[in-house]
Amino acid sequence: MFNPERLTIARERRAMTKKGVAEEIGVSTNTILRYEAGEIEPTAENLEKLAAALSFPEEFFLGGDVDMPLMSNASFRGLASKTEKVMKAALQSGTLSYIFDDWISDRYDRASVQLPEYPAEMEPQVAAKLLREEWKLGHKPIENMVHLMEAKGIRVFSLAENNKDIDAFSVWRDDIPYVFLNRFKSAERSRFDAAHELCHLCLHKHGGAAAEKKNSPIERDANSFAGAFLMPDEDVRAIVKRQIYSVDDLLPYKKRWRVAAVALAYRLFELGIIPKSRSNSFYVDMSRRGWLKSEPGGISREQSSVWQQVFDDLRAKGISKFDISQSTGLPLKEIEDALFGLANMISIDGTGYRTERKTSHLHLVN
Repeated sequence: MFNPERLTIARERRAMTKKGVAEEIGVSTNTILRYEAGEIEPTAENLEKLAAALSFPEEFFLGGDVDMPLMSNASFRGLASKTEKVMKAALQSGTLSYIFDDWISDRYDRASVQLPEYPAEMEPQVAAKLLREEWKLGHKPIENMVHLMEAKGIRVFSLAENNKDIDAFSVWRDDIPYVFLNRFKSAERSRFDAAHELCHLCLHKHGGAAAEKKNSPIERDANSFAGAFLMPDEDVRAIVKRQIYSVDDLLPYKKRWRVAAVALAYRLFELGIIPKSRSNSFYVDMSRRGWLKSEPGGISREQSSVWQQVFDDLRAKGISKFDISQSTGLPLKEIEDALFGLANMISIDGTGYRTERKTSHLHLVN
């Protein structure tokens, strides 16, 4: 049967209004409103038109009810600066990721969640240090944030929003944490975003993050957590021995922690290694040089270990991404965009993180 909720999901994912969809398929706005309210069902002809207009398979609209991330429990960076249309499109990318994630969960066991919950009033840098201790990371740099989060049971997906409007967002779905990262950002920025969202998951699980405004205490706390988590106090003080007089002096050090120069400069100010006036002048100089968008010595983009191994295993069993699309009703492009492009990768990168296969369930997909 036609599921009106899924029409809303597809429409919001495409950032379209009811009026816009109505004009695309040649019906009144009220007709679309009644479709989404479940008062009437589209004819077979109009269902075909809806699928074409929204670039979703017809089967998608016939599926069951699904979980959706809500504005009230999702954390977005700088919420006040984002339009409702942009927000809903990003949230519905999360809905589609939930559908895919459930499909995978029926076939694979993944790492159990190992993410403590800290009091919201805890100092963010203290929380970062405690989490490092709990995860036994010591003071060493973190080589890959995506791999680390996956190993701790966090579901990591990519956002297909190839624009600057959405950095990242995170959400708890029952007892499972999810992080969605915008691949449009630089690799260094994406790592920082991942650590930023990690703070929201640990410190802001029960609300508050969803209501954050640009430069709000919650936003600043998450940035402070991210800086301390990626660049531990002890390691920075042990490594940075020479005076930092120019932005060029930052380049050798930023490679160690795999962060942007602007994030490193601010961290050095936080630790009292450089004065605030120098940190501010560095920011101006980096902006003038265009480093806020792209800087020298860029790092390679982090990829998922879990999705790579899952797709290697599925491929070995003759299950393709096209099969997954047909089974889930998800558009093929949405699957590819949500998985960092790993659907086409073959080799395993040797990280050592493993997925445990439920062989008794694999036969459900042909």
